[in-house]
Amino acid sequence: MLSEPAGGIAMNVLAPSEPLDSGRAAQPDGRRAFFVCSCVVSALLISAAGAFAQTTASLSTDPFPGESEQQLVQPSGPNQPPVTITLTDAIARAKKVDAQFQAAALAVKSAQEDRLQARNAILPSITYRTEALLTEGNGKTSVGRFVTNDGVHVYRAWGILHEDLSPGNYLAIGYRRAGAAEAIASAEAEIASRGLTVTVTKLYYALAVAQRKYATAQQARDTAKHFLTITQDAERVGQSAHSDVVQAEIQYRETEQAFSDAALGIESARLDLAVVLFPALNENFTVVDDLDSPVALPAFSEAEHENPDLRVAMESLREADLDVSSAKADFLPAFYTDSAYGIEANDFALHSENIEEKQAGVVPNLGYFVTVGVNVPVWDWGTLRSRLHQAEFKREQARTELSQAQRQLVSNLYGSYNEASVARASVERARGTADLAAESLRLINLRYQGGVSSALEVVSAESALTQARDAYDDAEVRYRLALAVLQTTTGSF
Repeated sequence: MLSEPAGGIAMNVLAPSEPLDSGRAAQPDGRRAFFVCSCVVSALLISAAGAFAQTTASLSTDPFPGESEQQLVQPSGPNQPPVTITLTDAIARAKKVDAQFQAAALAVKSAQEDRLQARNAILPSITYRTEALLTEGNGKTSVGRFVTNDGVHVYRAWGILHEDLSPGNYLAIGYRRAGAAEAIASAEAEIASRGLTVTVTKLYYALAVAQRKYATAQQARDTAKHFLTITQDAERVGQSAHSDVVQAEIQYRETEQAFSDAALGIESARLDLAVVLFPALNENFTVVDDLDSPVALPAFSEAEHENPDLRVAMESLREADLDVSSAKADFLPAFYTDSAYGIEANDFALHSENIEEKQAGVVPNLGYFVTVGVNVPVWDWGTLRSRLHQAEFKREQARTELSQAQRQLVSNLYGSYNEASVARASVERARGTADLAAESLRLINLRYQGGVSSALEVVSAESALTQARDAYDDAEVRYRLALAVLQTTTGSF
């Protein structure tokens, strides 16, 4: 006796060796064989149907898995309509909150103050000085115990005009060096501004292209969903193989994942841009997508060759030249003058008696005196000459840096311009490729509906269209970023 549990059906079949009942001996052997074969075939069909139903359930229990979008965590912001920001607005906002740019801008203001102080150092200064010299008396003379004073009470009230006529002042070396330092600070601020412009441009268009890729991924998901529905309907009426359904569902699942990744890409790009735009993190804004607006690339000869890096190198050389001049000026004599106007008398008054010559009566105390001096360097064990050598070494280094900056400028100019030219050409090619991919998908869908193309060809055409559209968006961002990088070398055009 044989038992077959497949499909939940038990069958008992007589073994050939069992003896037959005498009443059934007349039945032919063919009927028994037919009965056995029918039972075995029925069991196999039922088992296959159960396995097929299980496979179908695993693939199509949820025809569109992941249809509900995953919610991303976002920082809280003000409850008001979003702010619309253009690229120009974004750059202006970034300059107000970027620490590096603000440091460069404040360095320019500090350099301006240094130049003002250097200019004022050349000009004479005026001070006011008041003293009372009270000396212990000796009981015998009127001048007291300190012979340098002409009385036990001496009062001074002076207005002093001081002029330092050192070589650095009368040659205006310090003032000119401060001007060079201010020019360097201004050039460095321009470098920071252009670098910030590149950063903001990159983040700005990263968000714009993330929004485009999100729309592309959504469209690709909807297209894959529609194709999956078509294959399922065709399978139900026997016009399509189950392999087409499987292939369509795989494509749908992949596009669903790509759609979730695109949503994450928008959120990440928005956060990155918000960091450089607002003093407090705020995502309540939208950007203007102007990637399709044509931006011309000027001819190479028309580009403005105004480079702040080169300006820094040139002003650094000028600063080094002035340091050499200052070191040479230290060998020259330095003059100074002090002009005082006021009183120095035994009484704090404009008129009084002189205690040593009282017979002269009351005399005026108000008057002036002038002190003029000169300092001539004679011997300092070679210190001044050593400082001159140091200044000359620094000047030689500044010349080397200027030469390298000039070469680097030319290299950057050609490299950036060529990159912008290639990027501009790639935009046109990518646009044409995207148009061809869309047309290819349309034709293959028609062929599939006519039974000529396979499901694999449809899926490949859908993937090719998505990739072509993303490549076109990336090409446009590449061109805009290449223009921003080029303008760091040439300036605005």
